[in-house]
Amino acid sequence: MISVADIPVVIFCGGKGMRIRDVADNIPKPMVPIGSKPIVWHIMKLYSSFGFRRFILCLGYKGWDIKEFFLTYQAATSDVVVNTASGLVTQLGVSPEDDWEVTLAETGLDSGTGGRLSKVAKFLDTEYFMCSYGDGLGDIDVTVELDMLINSDYSGLVCGVNPTSRYGELEVVGDMVTDFAEKIPSQSWVSGGFFAFKKEFLHYLDSDDPSHFFEHGPLSKLAADGKLGMFRHRGFWMGMDTYREYAELNRLWAAGEASWKLWS
Repeated sequence: MISVADIPVVIFCGGKGMRIRDVADNIPKPMVPIGSKPIVWHIMKLYSSFGFRRFILCLGYKGWDIKEFFLTYQAATSDVVVNTASGLVTQLGVSPEDDWEVTLAETGLDSGTGGRLSKVAKFLDTEYFMCSYGDGLGDIDVTVELDMLINSDYSGLVCGVNPTSRYGELEVVGDMVTDFAEKIPSQSWVSGGFFAFKKEFLHYLDSDDPSHFFEHGPLSKLAADGKLGMFRHRGFWMGMDTYREYAELNRLWAAGEASWKLWS
């Protein structure tokens, strides 16, 4: 019987976040805060609310910032006694809230997502694994996505979402506007960046080219082979690509309206 507690979750955390430099100029994009915690923490909490606990973070740009966050994770939430003479550090009242195994893997400054995934393949020791970007959130039931993969002939699933348009949509007859709909969900499916894979997908990667992106050649080839399926998610989803989205995610969190908060 497959336990989600054993299945690794790969999160891409190595990009430079050039489109959100006004927020992430001095920190890697996955460390941009939503409330008091970085967005990558929110993504991990989403997965862990369904029982996942093994995370593999693919580091690159300013990877030490992410390492430091997890190396001091317990110390940041507990009382600490420091003996300055001996250097002995004692943590008091350590919270057992998050029982996670976090692998912090250096995958190269300029590697593409395919290259990063190739470099952490050695840590993927189960038949299935999950995969996500470090900058998107949604109220996604990732266990349903995993079950769909397990019970299919696909090698991979992409979570399809209908993001809300940033612009008002017009219905027009001639030059007369018959309807004006402000910021409605798109009718097209786009990738929400939450993937589920069978380990066999790794054969589609180009291990000799660390710069390649798995969204291009590997997933295109998987789709051409009829081995890529889509898990439809009709609930909330938002990628944090711009300051506008950063501000909106923080507004939702502050207002207690963060629908991706599936944990108590």
